[in-house]
Amino acid sequence: MKDVRSSRRDASLGAADATGGRLPVGRRVFLSVTALGALGVLVGGSVQNFAGNTLGTGLGGLLPFGNRFRYYSVTGAYPKISKKRYRLEVTGLVDRPKTFTLDELKALPSTTFTKTFQCVTGWKVPDVAWRGVRLSDVLKEVSVQRGAVALTFESYDGLDSESLTLDQAHLRDVLVAYEMLGAPVSRAHGGPVRLYVAPMFGYKSLKWLSAIRVVDQVQPGFWEQNGYPVNGWLDGTTGPTNPDPGLP
Repeated sequence: MKDVRSSRRDASLGAADATGGRLPVGRRVFLSVTALGALGVLVGGSVQNFAGNTLGTGLGGLLPFGNRFRYYSVTGAYPKISKKRYRLEVTGLVDRPKTFTLDELKALPSTTFTKTFQCVTGWKVPDVAWRGVRLSDVLKEVSVQRGAVALTFESYDGLDSESLTLDQAHLRDVLVAYEMLGAPVSRAHGGPVRLYVAPMFGYKSLKWLSAIRVVDQVQPGFWEQNGYPVNGWLDGTTGPTNPDPGLP
C-alpha cells in the first residue's frame, strides 16, 4: 500500500484530466504554460473559441486557446459527496469551532457575482456566475482569535490542499461557493461546495472543500509544494497583496 508521501510524489508528476490521462504540472511546465497564458490573453476571444471548439480537451486543455472548462483532479478521481451528507469543518485558532451543513451555509448571507475563471495554464472561461458565502462571513461565525495569520483548506479528495493569508481570506470576491453557472456546483467542478478565489489563478480555488483551519502561519498547499507560487494573482505577481483589484 502506498503511503501519503508516495501518493504526493506520484501526484506531483501530473494532474489527472477528465479522461484519466495525466498532464505534467511540474515547475518547468509551469514556467512554459505561464508564457502560453500570456499569449492566450493576447490572441483574443475569437481565436480562443475556434481553438477550443476544434481541440476540445486533451491537447486543447494544455493550450491557452479555448473557453471551455478543463477538469483536473490530483488523485485521478472525483469525490462523491451527497448534499445531505456534506459537512464543512472550520477549526483552529477560533473561539467557536463549527461544522456546517450545506443548508447552514445557504442560510448565511449569500453573495453573487460574475467573473472570468483563469487557469494558470492559459485557458479561461469568461462570464462565470457564482453564488455562495463570502469566506469572511464564514469566519465571523467562528470568531477568529488573535494570533491567527492564515487559513489552510482541505479537500474531500484527501490529497489536495490550499492556503490563504487572513487578509486574502477577507477579500470581497473570495467565496465558499455552492452554485456556479446558474446551478449547484457539479461534482466535476468540485461540488457540492468549493472555494473560489476570484483574483487568483484557478489552482487556488480548491475543489470539494471539506475543512478550513485557521493557523498561525502560511502553510503552502499541494500545488505550492510542487512548484507553484503561494500567491497566484491573475496578473502574474506573487506578493501577498492583490496588485490589481480591478481584474475581471
